[in-house]
Amino acid sequence: MNWLQRLVESEKTERAILALIVINAVTLGLETSQEIMAQHGALLHLVDSVLLGIFVVELLARMAVKRSAFLRDPWSIFDLLVVGIALMPATGSLSVLRALRVLRILRLITALPSLKRVVAGLIGAIPGMGSIMLLMALIYYVFAVMGTKLFGVTAPEQFGSLGATAYTLFQVMTFDDWSGGVAKPLMEKHPYAIAYLVIFILLSAFMMLNLFIGVVVSALDDERADTTRKLMHDASESERVLSELREIRETLAEMRKAKAGT
Repeated sequence: MNWLQRLVESEKTERAILALIVINAVTLGLETSQEIMAQHGALLHLVDSVLLGIFVVELLARMAVKRSAFLRDPWSIFDLLVVGIALMPATGSLSVLRALRVLRILRLITALPSLKRVVAGLIGAIPGMGSIMLLMALIYYVFAVMGTKLFGVTAPEQFGSLGATAYTLFQVMTFDDWSGGVAKPLMEKHPYAIAYLVIFILLSAFMMLNLFIGVVVSALDDERADTTRKLMHDASESERVLSELREIRETLAEMRKAKAGT
């Protein structure tokens, strides 16, 4: 079992798996071309099956080495789900799962420590995002109700109902033809509509989205700080162990000298 652990934790093995994941991503992309599939479809399917088999063997080896610790590692569970989806039959009503095979590319997240830190930072930002999303929902609701009551009669396609107004506001927030498609026609009948739209843009597109970015950046900084603290702690532990080893060597050397003197 020691040889299996050394193999699984080997840097060469990690690099090989990373290379295979990239190759798998390329083959999955090539399978979207009808011309390439007509000429080399059998070869691509064979490569895909072989790579999937390698991923399964690698996952089983990790499970054998880590045992119960495997289920306590969220990244290992992520790998298990990604590979498990690829193993499910993609026929009949489950044919949609064939498209989900591309999720295997997401194993790059667990193979690259830098990506793991970014994803961990994004996950850490979720609690802060929840409060911002609630505030955003309140702003959306308030402006949707206002827009429906103010412009619902004259612009029923865009503001005729709460849902239509919310969709129009999303179009305005993302600047999707908001000037010519929403603002100008609305201002012909309601000159004050520009104030309504500008205030909504300032609150949603500029303030709220920047708050989202700020929360994500803060979470990434916290994750990087945690990683730095862990590295410094590991370094201090290594230094402490080395210091103790030096003391033990000095003690043994003094004992040898004392023994030689007697």
